[in-house]
Amino acid sequence: MAIRPILTAPDPRLKAVSTDVEKVDGEIRKLAQDMADSMYAADGIGLAAVQIGVPKRIIVMDLDQKEGKKDWRAFINPKITWASEDLAVYEEGCLSVPEIYDDVERPARIRAEYLDLDGKKIEIEADGMLATCLQHEMDHLEGVLFIDHLSKLKRAMLLKKLTKAKKLAEA
Repeated sequence: MAIRPILTAPDPRLKAVSTDVEKVDGEIRKLAQDMADSMYAADGIGLAAVQIGVPKRIIVMDLDQKEGKKDWRAFINPKITWASEDLAVYEEGCLSVPEIYDDVERPARIRAEYLDLDGKKIEIEADGMLATCLQHEMDHLEGVLFIDHLSKLKRAMLLKKLTKAKKLAEA
């Protein structure tokens, strides 16, 4: 159990494309636990391994944690196998893009497959917050931040704001 620092934009490591997990073993389970601990410490509902500087295809999520429950799940080597044509808009935020929130349009429903912490293949259908959060976290595995879905002008303004805030914090 370790809380690891979460990278923030514009850190170039957040743009890394993550590699598949070859084998679900004790090391991967420990990484997932560290990710969950880091996510809870930052008061988040999802975290990709790349956000703590480990470019592996692992996500942890806990959509119930805002209600004081802790029941996180790991999604290892997740893949979207189907996405609906109908779209949904949710306001998104990100632990790697602190204090920035904006509307993002994504497929409203998806089907996904992944490995759990026992290495068992799981298939799910998701909609609502689960579909949005999975897509958001899976974007991280491809080096994509939610702000990359915004207009170039808006993204540039937000990155400038983040860079300025980082410099002030370091001063």
